[in-house]
Amino acid sequence: MYTPAHFAASPSAVEDLLRNSGAANLVTISHEGLLATLLPFVYDPSVGEHGALQAHMARNNTQWSSPVAGEALMIVQGADAYISPSWYASKAEHGRVVPTWNYSTAHVYGELVVHDDAGWLSRHVRRLSDQHEAAMPRPWSVDEAPERFIAGQLKAIVGVELVITRLEAKTKLSQNRTPADIDGVIAGLRARGESASAADVERARTS
Repeated sequence: MYTPAHFAASPSAVEDLLRNSGAANLVTISHEGLLATLLPFVYDPSVGEHGALQAHMARNNTQWSSPVAGEALMIVQGADAYISPSWYASKAEHGRVVPTWNYSTAHVYGELVVHDDAGWLSRHVRRLSDQHEAAMPRPWSVDEAPERFIAGQLKAIVGVELVITRLEAKTKLSQNRTPADIDGVIAGLRARGESASAADVERARTS
């Protein structure tokens, strides 16, 4: 990933991206060529040397059973947004401005481990559900569904875990702009209702 120094993600930004992103694209290569699936995941920093991204996919998805050639890759994407040059204070000063795109992303590489046992899958789906239900007014729990129904659902999926070996991350969040331009970007994003992207720019300017 091309990453100029001013867009390099800090360790805390990487941690935040892995903990708070909902889903990532799992990319593998096999004798069939490139394969990719968008998967919800949870980040477990206790696995291996660098942590792991844990997910699951439909048993009928052949990606999990196709032999992986080399590393697997999960592409994690944070909030992203179009940035209008009209938001920059410098537009009025000299006009030498163009549109761009703000985003946070991580390319996470590692060994893909398949988990085809009910115990691992049960713990995984509970953790995944709990993570996303935590903000709900009345969080739903796996235990609310009939046990036999959940057992049947678990048989239809397979766990996949990317044990991280290396990671490249980038936070392109207007760090190369003047303070006045950054103020304009934050105001413009908020006015357009893109509060997550505005918050990312605010955090980047203070980190």
